[in-house]
Parts: sequence; structure tokens; C-alpha cells
Amino acid sequence: MSIANGDAVALTRELVRVDSRNPTLVAGAPGEGRIARVLADVLAAWGFRVEVIEAAPGRPNVIARMGNAKQGSRSLMFNGHIDVVGVEGMVHAPWDPAVHDGRLYGRGSSDMKAGVAAMCAAAARALNASGGDLNGEVIIAAVVDEEYSSLGTRALVAEGVRADAAIVTEPTGLTIMPAHKGFVWVDVIVDGRAAHGSRWDVGVDAIRHAGLLLAALDSLDAELLPSRDHPLLGRPSLHASTIEGGIGLSTYPDRCHFTIERRTIPGETTAAVMAEIEDAFARLRASRPELSATVSLIFEQPPSDVSTDAPIVRSLDGALRACGEEVKVTGMSAWTDAAILNEAGIPAICFGPGDIGLAHAAEEYVRVDEIERATLVLAALAMEWTRGGT
Repeated sequence: MSIANGDAVALTRELVRVDSRNPTLVAGAPGEGRIARVLADVLAAWGFRVEVIEAAPGRPNVIARMGNAKQGSRSLMFNGHIDVVGVEGMVHAPWDPAVHDGRLYGRGSSDMKAGVAAMCAAAARALNASGGDLNGEVIIAAVVDEEYSSLGTRALVAEGVRADAAIVTEPTGLTIMPAHKGFVWVDVIVDGRAAHGSRWDVGVDAIRHAGLLLAALDSLDAELLPSRDHPLLGRPSLHASTIEGGIGLSTYPDRCHFTIERRTIPGETTAAVMAEIEDAFARLRASRPELSATVSLIFEQPPSDVSTDAPIVRSLDGALRACGEEVKVTGMSAWTDAAILNEAGIPAICFGPGDIGLAHAAEEYVRVDEIERATLVLAALAMEWTRGGT
């Protein structure tokens, strides 16, 4: 395998050819080991200093550096994930990066192998344009497991990898996205009492009680959450995700289990979200003391927020203008690893080629011209950001 130095499109195609489905999401999936080796080999051939470090057994991050971390210089991280979701229901071959009508197809083409390729090629081009001597350092972090629990970026932060700013090259259609929502997953188990369907005096209907709880949550979503707002993200939200329960048509159900997802905006905490849900249920119990439910946290990811006036946002704005691109700034609906980087003190924003609406879809593609345009902008950003150091 030989890919010309800085060729983002060729690298995208090579990455799409590799099945890197997340093994936590897809039973028997190969994980990220092979794609990490492919990417590490390419970056080493392009002149990067490369490390391959396991975030979990058989699931390695690729950390590649170029330039020099000099006293007073600035560093920039390009972060992107190399795992993808499953391929069930896809209407085209998932691992054949065919190009039709200017679109490069394949699972992960948009989410986010094009972004990974663009950030790597951009860093290589910046190094070449500087004559091999950047004033600062650019760090490539190609990470595992973003599609599930972000083992890769969490390990990166735990290992002490830091930069003065970061670009997460998720598919934004070349729009600057300095903020995104977080989420809280909540488990609710409603207890009833099984009895013959004729024995209303004995049975306790767990499903009807679950309906009352869901109605309380509906009121929370309809009345309280719209009063909160973020300038780029809008309001927070809540929805019921799954529900199960019941034994038979003529039996009072002894149990109903449902899960909910609460999308959070910056300023909201998981503790406050859980308290709101518990308070809504407590008010219901005051009028229905026989209602019994257990509420527990399944998983959480924080929201992410960087000021639109932050240095990295201004620098990316300038790089877009220098490349003749329109500057658009908005919020991202989906969660990304930018939140973890921000929590670690690295101002991180999202910008990359592709359409988030095609992520995980039956048809997934990225426009070839967008890969190249993103690469040009990111290369200009890397040059300008490192030049901005003392």
C-alpha cells in the first residue's frame, strides 16, 4: 500500500476498505486493530512520529506528531474516531469505497473516515509547506470506541496528551460547530402485582403506572424544558427510548421497564437532570401512593461548549476565509469526543467533511470535493495556529 503524501481522498478510500466495526456494538466485529495499523503505517511513511497505544485490549489509538513543541509555541490536536457502527440494511457495499457522481460511498465514509483522512493529510501538507519545520506541534489522535463509550479519547486524556486547542473532524459539512448537547440515559423499573385479570382488588397494573410516569415526563418536556435555551443548540429534550412489560392478556402486569434519554445543553448537570425526574415522580406518588418505581442512571456524556469568540474558533474562521470558503457557525445535535477534551482543559470544536445526517444510515457517502476542501482549510489552520506562538 502506497498513498501519496497528503492525499486525503486516497487515504479516505483506504480507510473505508477496512472493516472497523465497533465490537461492543456488533457481536463478532473486528474492532479497530487493523485500521489502526493501516493508518499508523501511512503516517509513518509521511514523516510523522507515530505511537500505537492500546486504549483497551486489541483496540489501539494512533497518536502521531509532527512539528516541534518549542518553548512558547502552540500545539493543535486533530481528533477523530476510527470505529464505525454496523452495516445491517445498507443499500450498497459497506467496504467498497466506490465513487459515483462525486460521492465516495462506504460505511464510515462520512462518519468519520473522511474527517480522519482530511486531518492527517492537512497536517502532512502543513509540515511540507513549512519546509519540515513548524513553529509548533500538530498532534493526530485517531481514537477507538467513540460510537459507544469513548474509551479512546478517555484513554488519551488519562495518558496526559494535551494541546492548546483541538479540532474534532466529525462531519459538519465544513460548518464550525463549537457546541453540542450531552445526554443522560435513565432506567425506570415500575413494580406491580400479578393477579388474574378479573381481580382488580388484588392486581396492581405496572404498565398503567408506567403510563402515568411517562405522562409526568411528557409534562416535564412540554412545560419546563422549553424555558431553557442555548444560542447554538436550542432547548434540551427528553424522550422515551424503550419499553417492555406484561405477562398475558388476562394477567395484571407485575413489572414494566422503560428507558429514557435526556439530551442536555451546556449548564445542565446529570445530578440536576436526575433530581428533576425524581421530583416529577415524587409529585405523582403524592396522589398515587401505591405507585412503586426505581430510577437509576445508565450512562451519561456531558455537553460541550466553546465560546464563538475563542482563539480556535477565530483561527478556523480565518482559515476558511483564506481558502475562499463561506463561514458558518452553528451547534451540533450529536454528541462527540469534543466534550471529553473540553473537560480536560483542551478547547475543542467540531469541523470536518461530510453530513451527520448520513451517519449510521443505509446509504452513507461523502462528497469527494468536500474532503479536499476540508483538507485545505485544516492545513491553513495548522500553519496559522502554530505560527501564532511566540
